[in-house]
Amino acid sequence: MSPQLRQHFEKITPLSDQEFEYISTHFVAKKFKKHQFLVQEGVPVPNDFFVIKGLVKASFTNDENKEHILQFAMEDWWVCDYQAYFNKTNATLNVDCLEDTEVLCLSLTNREKLCAELHKIEHFFRRKSNSGYIALQQRILSLMNSDAKGRYESFLKQHPTLFQRVPKTLIASYLGVSRETLSRLSS
Repeated sequence: MSPQLRQHFEKITPLSDQEFEYISTHFVAKKFKKHQFLVQEGVPVPNDFFVIKGLVKASFTNDENKEHILQFAMEDWWVCDYQAYFNKTNATLNVDCLEDTEVLCLSLTNREKLCAELHKIEHFFRRKSNSGYIALQQRILSLMNSDAKGRYESFLKQHPTLFQRVPKTLIASYLGVSRETLSRLSS
């Protein structure tokens, strides 16, 4: 199993070789090509995804067919439609690959099993969830309180490598600005 996954867990909690070996048996490795979906709107979401290699975006398309990007996820990031995953409902988001991508899939059943059996894993996921809530709150406040320039500068500061990997039209969508506005901000 991926040493990357072990390093990711151990940023929060140390694991013995035996613990990691057991944990890794609960993940399934999968590869996706550019433009393939990990999660598709209207379909059940059986897995959470840990990105080993590649880049994906989580987005929602409104009734006017306008795409709103909620998240980009690259190496060492988790991505999913968590509402559908935890509530066992159909997805309202699409999660699709911007590059060829390798992920480790964790079913809700296996996640719950690991959390029930290993306090360290429950602690890990609680910490990851808390970090996710904080990031989401910061993103919402940024959209409410910052102008386009402020959101752009914040994006560059928080995710400098993404700007090189993500098409500018998608960054514009993530920031809630037009492609033309993004061009003016980045020049």
